[in-house]
Amino acid sequence: MARPPVLTLQDIALTFGGTPLLEAASLQLGAGERIALVGRNGSGKSTLLKIAAGLVAPDSGRRFVQPDVTVRYLAQEPDLSQFASVGAYVETGLGPGDDPHAARATLEALGLDPDAAPGPMSGGEIRRAALAHALAPNPDVLLLDEPTNHLDIAAIGWLEAELKARRGALVLISHDRRFLENLSTAVVWLDRGRTHRMERGFAAFEDWRDEILAAEDDERRRLDKKIAQEEEWLRYGVTARRKRNMGRLRNLQALRTERREARRQTGLADMQLAGAERSGKRLIVADHISKAFGDKTVVKDLSLTVMRGDRIGLVGPNGVGKTTLVNLLLGRLSPDLGTVKFGVDLEINLLDQRRAALDPDMPLRQAISPSGGDQITVGHTTKHVAGYLKDFLFAPEQFNTPVGALSGGERARVLLGRAFAMPSNILVLDEPTNDLDLETLDLLAEVIADYDGTLLLVSHDRDFLDRTVTTTLVAEGEGRWGEYPGGYSDMLTQRGDAPGTEPAAAAPRAEKAEKAEKPRQEPQKKLSFREKHDLETLPDRIAALEKEMADLSDRLADPNLYARDPKRFDSLTKTLADRQTEHAAAEERWLELEMKREELEAG
Repeated sequence: MARPPVLTLQDIALTFGGTPLLEAASLQLGAGERIALVGRNGSGKSTLLKIAAGLVAPDSGRRFVQPDVTVRYLAQEPDLSQFASVGAYVETGLGPGDDPHAARATLEALGLDPDAAPGPMSGGEIRRAALAHALAPNPDVLLLDEPTNHLDIAAIGWLEAELKARRGALVLISHDRRFLENLSTAVVWLDRGRTHRMERGFAAFEDWRDEILAAEDDERRRLDKKIAQEEEWLRYGVTARRKRNMGRLRNLQALRTERREARRQTGLADMQLAGAERSGKRLIVADHISKAFGDKTVVKDLSLTVMRGDRIGLVGPNGVGKTTLVNLLLGRLSPDLGTVKFGVDLEINLLDQRRAALDPDMPLRQAISPSGGDQITVGHTTKHVAGYLKDFLFAPEQFNTPVGALSGGERARVLLGRAFAMPSNILVLDEPTNDLDLETLDLLAEVIADYDGTLLLVSHDRDFLDRTVTTTLVAEGEGRWGEYPGGYSDMLTQRGDAPGTEPAAAAPRAEKAEKAEKPRQEPQKKLSFREKHDLETLPDRIAALEKEMADLSDRLADPNLYARDPKRFDSLTKTLADRQTEHAAAEERWLELEMKREELEAG
């Protein structure tokens, strides 16, 4: 017997400022199902997720959550100011039946100190605290909107493993392709206010989407042909000359209205990079450079030659010093030891992840072209600012909107537009993928591939690294950086790491802006807090499950139960199956931890 959905949205409609955002959006989430919710920036994904969480009321439609189902939503900008510690904030998400130790264990797994005061925390640390707030209760339904933002590659790997191990249902919005591919079991595509569902993981999404769009194009061509036939009849049909057939006139008008009002698929951004004068062959030569801050070594004895046309990706945990290394290579910082020499005619273009270059009060049309005027030159082409804004998917009514009123994805597109209009032969992109939708990421990768200059890319997006870089620099601990030909996956292969494992850290670390990485961790010598707690509490949990299973079996042994109350019989059967699954998992986890404890104690 099929289980009913744990959460249902049906025919959701919502209008903002007179423009329909959602028209007939639906979503059904089954127990244990992991859905990737995808769509363009501004299509309403985050709003639909907030409706699912009960935080936004739709204009019409139905939201239903099964009784006793717990739902947790990842807050985008949580307010921690009322809490004495980050642990106190996360504990507020726990319910009466939740493990009271889960808040501390989850925070520690995410590299945060549960006793730390929220005041000095960075934006990335607050974001991780919000993630812990959602994860710690282990709810039946998790609603996660861009959970990988501000996480490094090691943290993303930990989160993937954590979500895979959970039995709860999940709705996930993310721009990280690899993350979606590794987790999703179904895809809901939100397009022009409506939802389409595919019962496969994200890896199959793009082919499926293209089939839908191709079918729409075929239907438009059919409609255009029918309109032409009707117009031909009206102009030249003998009957039409003598007596206009009003039925056919109404039919033509309906066809034209349908054609005019059809909401076409939003176009892709049209990007191109402005090139500069060709540089010399050798751009940057770093010779045995080292850099330390106090007793923390960020770069140790690194030699690197950056050639014209190189595409170099920098990978490592947050706070390891990736941006510091970039600044050393660009001459913005001086090394403590060694030298950095530069080629001639270098023109550097830096896109900063912090969005610091944008004045929130500046109108969009001025932000895209700080020099002012209505014209902007990109490469050897001069464009009108309005046309250039359209290339980056901005509507005419947004041209005078203050930058501060734009979404995160829109601000990211503004920065890309500014950066691409500046002549350069070295392009430096520091986390350029944050807040961009998947289609814009595709185009950005293509633009980078066509760029005839040199690229330095700092990113935690594994798929984007694989598609753009030819060399990967990896932080390997204690200031050492390894250089590997190829992209991220090539680097893992050369290091002998299995796919899905992450270099340089086994678990997330606290984000410390521009501070050096902690020394590489020694092999584990004792159980972690979470492992020790699980080992101590699992026997009681296993015993409780066995008692509950025995009680359920006794009730189901009643030969008259099904005839008397079939719904009760089905409910008890489902509960017994769930408890048997939990019991098997708990026993397996306890056995795994007990073996690990014995190995650690033995040596």
